[in-house]
Amino acid sequence: MHHTNFPGLAALVLTSACIANLSRADDASPSFRNDVMAVLSKSGCNQGTCHGNANGKGGLKLSLRGQNPESDYITLSRESAARRVTPLSPADSLLLQKPSMQIPHEGGRRFPPGSSEYKILQNWIANGLPKDDDTSAIVVSLKVTPSQKTLHFPENSVSLLATATFSDGSTRDVTSLTVFGSSATFVSITDTGVATADQPGLTTIVARYLNQQVPVRLEFVPERPDFEFKTPKATNFIDEAVFAQLKRLKTNPADVCDDSTFLRRVYLDLTGLLPTIEQAKAFIESPEPNKRSKLIDTLLASEEFNDFQTLRWADLLRVEEKTLDATGVEVYHNWIRTSVAEDKPLNTFVAELIAARGSTYKVPPTNFFRALRTPEERSEAAAQVFLGIRLQCAKCHNHPFDRWTQDDYYAWSNFFARVDYEIVENKRRDKSDKHEFSGEQIVKISEKGDVKNPTTNEIAGLRFLGSGNVNAPEDKTGGDPSPDRLEQLATWISDPENDRFSTTQANRIWAQLMGQGIVDPIDDFRSTNPPSNPELLNALRDEFVSHNFSTRHLIRVIMNSTTYQLSSTPNTTNAHNNGTFARTELRRLTAEQTLDAIAQLLNVSAEFGGHKSGTKAVQLKGVRNGGFRYSKPEIGDQFLTLFGKPDRLQTCECERTNETTLAQTFEMVSGELISQLLATSGNRIDQCLATDQSDTDTINQLFWAALSRSPNAQEIDALVKHVNQQEDKRDAFEDIVWTLLNSNEFLLRR
Repeated sequence: MHHTNFPGLAALVLTSACIANLSRADDASPSFRNDVMAVLSKSGCNQGTCHGNANGKGGLKLSLRGQNPESDYITLSRESAARRVTPLSPADSLLLQKPSMQIPHEGGRRFPPGSSEYKILQNWIANGLPKDDDTSAIVVSLKVTPSQKTLHFPENSVSLLATATFSDGSTRDVTSLTVFGSSATFVSITDTGVATADQPGLTTIVARYLNQQVPVRLEFVPERPDFEFKTPKATNFIDEAVFAQLKRLKTNPADVCDDSTFLRRVYLDLTGLLPTIEQAKAFIESPEPNKRSKLIDTLLASEEFNDFQTLRWADLLRVEEKTLDATGVEVYHNWIRTSVAEDKPLNTFVAELIAARGSTYKVPPTNFFRALRTPEERSEAAAQVFLGIRLQCAKCHNHPFDRWTQDDYYAWSNFFARVDYEIVENKRRDKSDKHEFSGEQIVKISEKGDVKNPTTNEIAGLRFLGSGNVNAPEDKTGGDPSPDRLEQLATWISDPENDRFSTTQANRIWAQLMGQGIVDPIDDFRSTNPPSNPELLNALRDEFVSHNFSTRHLIRVIMNSTTYQLSSTPNTTNAHNNGTFARTELRRLTAEQTLDAIAQLLNVSAEFGGHKSGTKAVQLKGVRNGGFRYSKPEIGDQFLTLFGKPDRLQTCECERTNETTLAQTFEMVSGELISQLLATSGNRIDQCLATDQSDTDTINQLFWAALSRSPNAQEIDALVKHVNQQEDKRDAFEDIVWTLLNSNEFLLRR
């Protein structure tokens, strides 16, 4: 029998012989795991857009970002009759010819012939494709120096050195095998780790070698030879941390805002509402030196604060009618509001959610699980809201931007595996919609039930997500009942020593008030997304924990800081310093704030389905229509939807949209809701016209109601002239209302 017609088989036999003869391989042969896999990652071969795709590319499928070197070794050395590697003539190997573009390659040139990457692969092939054995050293950590550096222009470049530590205690310079990426477009970085900035600013360089990722914080400071650091007086530790960074960056903070701006800002941040005319005038005219601090205390103790803070948590905890039904929304919302009103420690609040079981009508926090029907949904929501971890990517593969593995994902999900439901009744209207529930349910804990890890097909263990990634106690032996997993989890999360939880929540509170997190996005804590000011974040966390996780206390501390009270007006040094809190960032009012502000200006109420007249948008319990999900939405519900109120189908603040749209513009310049409120009998314009007050007084009243200030002389002159030119005064005052509603001063929180 002749075998000359089977070249693939011959190549496989030759390759196998070479692999079997590894004892004769060169001692300097590259490690497949530590060198070859690093080259594939550095060259982008195992990215999701290339051969790391779930279906591979061009017939070659590698594990995403090299998470499975054992599988990749077989793929490259054995698969397809070993046609990708030719040990007897390494230069003829497809593994070299394609990425160096010696033959056509859809992915383009990844490295040139003779490069260090080329030589590593060539050497590995020439040495007979050696495979790492079980005792081979593996990388355990990566260090990049410098880890943080401040550079002053014209110095705009820095060389980074990456050093890997292996399991045998050895260290090695792996800079040439490390993937570098910058979070800022104005910073470029070479393959050899040289970062260069085209302009001043902050950036994070992410360095990745195999499964290790570390951030490098770089501050490029503009050349300001005559810079003189000037700041308002520091009030507390917040200002000390912020001003210390600004001084290093040669950036001066803005001036402290005026009383009118502060007044409007504090009301919007704490209540979601504008101050009334009487409240605004009383504050502005008060000569009391501590009036700002006293106003903060007054609003923190108000029912309006309870309403607005409840709205924030209702968004996150998915308080909506489709899954919870009307009664569920009512009891869940009331429980959240009661918790806010009594300033329940936030760690206790979260622990009660996680450990809840019983009737969704009688034990309100059980509705947290009613809205999350699978272990995966529960685990992802809890990780994101309570720990700031976006775990979703680790469900299918090791997280590409964080340290979480598939093992972590399923061991965390296993905490939630035994949550079960007894559906007492379900009177849903849409019989085809399995996600709609209408009726009482009992959330209970089963004695059995586990999540399996699909990579091993074995039952996952129990593992916390946090510092050290500690395993939880496993089920007891000897037939004893297993420990209550949710009680374990609730205890661990609420522990004051749990820095992951306390830091995430302190950052969330900061972002509510400042418009941006110190870690941003606020639910994306990872080593490759470090805080913009670590000292500030750590100080806020410690303050939060030391005062028993009191949300009110931390809000009070932040609002009394000079940093919170800075103006939004930029100076010559801070116009482009985003993320340093050198000035207040302008941001749009939310859907609820906008609608309530319009209603307050006109002194009439918008109507919402299922709610009595006079209800404010910030007081709505569900998403829209209250408990009447199938009733026709009122005009107020339509407005909120248009301006980005979330459907509460995700456990993420990102669900709330604050982007401008053309439809919003049409609503603000000629929309149905505003037109309806203007036409409502007895509104503020009617009230003014019913008195004998002057046109100037009416204009003043409209300004105080909309902007919490009186108009200046130029504004008064122009508007009085406009009123006098109109035949119908009411039409003229309506014009003024439209103008105020569309001013930046009204639409923005400054």
